[in-house]
Amino acid sequence: MSNTNYNLNIVTGQEKKTAIWPALRKLIGLLPEQKGRLLLALVFMILYAVLTMVAPFIVGETINRYILDKNHQDFSMVLRSCGWLLLIYALNLLAVYLRTILMGGFGQHLLYSLRNAIFKKLQELPVAFFSQNKAGDLISRVNNDTDKINQFFSQSLMQFVSSLFIIAGAGVFLVILNWRLGLAALVPAALMWIFAKFVSPWVKRKNAASLKSTGMMSAEIQESLGNFKVVLAFNRRDYFRQRFAEANNNNYTASVGAGIANNVYTPVFGLFASMGALVVLVYGVYLITIGQFTAGFLITYFMLVNYFYDPLKQMAALWANFQLAIASWDRISRILSLESDLTTLPLETTAPSSSPTPGLATVDGSGHMSPAPTLLEFRNVSFRYPGGKDVLRHNSFSMQRGKTYALVGPTGGGKTTTASLIARLYDPTEGAVLLDGRDIRTYTPAERTKKIGFILQEPFLFTGTVKDNILYGNDQYKDYSDEQLTAALRESGLEMLLSRFDEGLATGIVSAGDGISLGQRQLIAFIRAVLRNPELLILDEATANIDTVTEKLLEEILRRLPETTTRVIIAHRLNTIENADEIFFVNAGEITRAGNLDQAVDMLLQGRRVS
Repeated sequence: MSNTNYNLNIVTGQEKKTAIWPALRKLIGLLPEQKGRLLLALVFMILYAVLTMVAPFIVGETINRYILDKNHQDFSMVLRSCGWLLLIYALNLLAVYLRTILMGGFGQHLLYSLRNAIFKKLQELPVAFFSQNKAGDLISRVNNDTDKINQFFSQSLMQFVSSLFIIAGAGVFLVILNWRLGLAALVPAALMWIFAKFVSPWVKRKNAASLKSTGMMSAEIQESLGNFKVVLAFNRRDYFRQRFAEANNNNYTASVGAGIANNVYTPVFGLFASMGALVVLVYGVYLITIGQFTAGFLITYFMLVNYFYDPLKQMAALWANFQLAIASWDRISRILSLESDLTTLPLETTAPSSSPTPGLATVDGSGHMSPAPTLLEFRNVSFRYPGGKDVLRHNSFSMQRGKTYALVGPTGGGKTTTASLIARLYDPTEGAVLLDGRDIRTYTPAERTKKIGFILQEPFLFTGTVKDNILYGNDQYKDYSDEQLTAALRESGLEMLLSRFDEGLATGIVSAGDGISLGQRQLIAFIRAVLRNPELLILDEATANIDTVTEKLLEEILRRLPETTTRVIIAHRLNTIENADEIFFVNAGEITRAGNLDQAVDMLLQGRRVS
């Protein structure tokens, strides 16, 4: 059954919230070869934290022993302590620099690997995925969301982890020096944690909404610019402006909300940090007055409190970046977790049983499968799009080798859907499609595309030359020179079509073929499909945008195809299907044999089905 919902913007109740540390492990797991770099960066972070903790004790000991103690006052020892502090700060600077270099490289490797992983996954997903998601939103996920994660790893993560080490070290020493004062100093930190615990889900939701609105705005721009010719033709720039203004306003509102959420930590954490310093000051002075503490260690305490709370204040901003990165990972992981429902089944898979159809492939005495008259068969096939009604219902028919079949019917009747099932762009929700007597799902993509050619009404071309587009996906001719390819085209009767291009094979193609006419684009798609010499060739309104002279030329080329080639033609123009061996009428979920052309015309005009 094929009825998978691939819409990335629909969150189902079965999806769990992303846990932070498992998400980090998955991200780091994308780069197993970079674990050594991470461990070395971790060493430098620990070194930085240890050296940072040593400095307050040197300051406190120096004040107590060489300044406040009148019996041991020694300015030279003060200078020596300053020398040690200078060395510590220099080592800290080196540790931070090396850590930054290591993590910057890791972030770029992660960005590279993430984009590769997403693009590879996109290539594995079926047509249904792209029909349910806007291209602009996918582009935003590939570009914008991955960059958010890169920024977090390159700039924020190591500072975040380093701050954790410093906070942990400072907290431990605060309690060791004086547990009463230490616990009192840490009370505001507990309030910080409670605040962050309650606010973080709200911040994450705001960031997710902002990222989604950015993707929707990108999709709107891509869609509007891609159809700008239509906008100009109908003089509806106002419609374009209105759609963009709405998307831009939604993005503005979501971005403002995310900005407020991301900045809510800083002032609150600053308040709690000030409360911690005030507690140390008041309680510390009291302990000095009763002789349980010294001024030197109070200064040490102040330094440790600053080392404890300053990173917490920095983490307020870093935590917002963290939430943004996690929200970005949510959007990316939804793509990476998808699996195509068009999987290749084992060869021994059997199709649903039905009454035998004459002409299926047979096995000769040597065990080899010999060609049979029947090339394609639908067995009790039904299909519906996710969330929609049945497009086809319980249809069975077969197509013979070497014959020409036409699919006719009203717009929206299911002709293109039928062709898509034949080419396995979709799988039936019920029943099976057999190709050469085998369930079409048992063919690998390479095997299937070698047997089936598909020419769409509006073919897509890649930036390059006519030659690049003709040879796309054709390994047989990929190493041919222009002369060799021209000879192959001449042998296939396709050389005349090149005369429609000023520079022949070297004619440049830019911006998905916008520099040439739609008819020329169709010719390239035609050459590309016919040159592969498929066993079954599907033409979906393939001659709709071609002049009559060129159409006659294409018909002659089709007639020169091997006798075993089966042709399936979808067309509205009657002259295109008048030479078809058999015509099928497709409408209201049923595929009916229409008999001859006159009967098909009658069915089209009367809008009824004939069995």
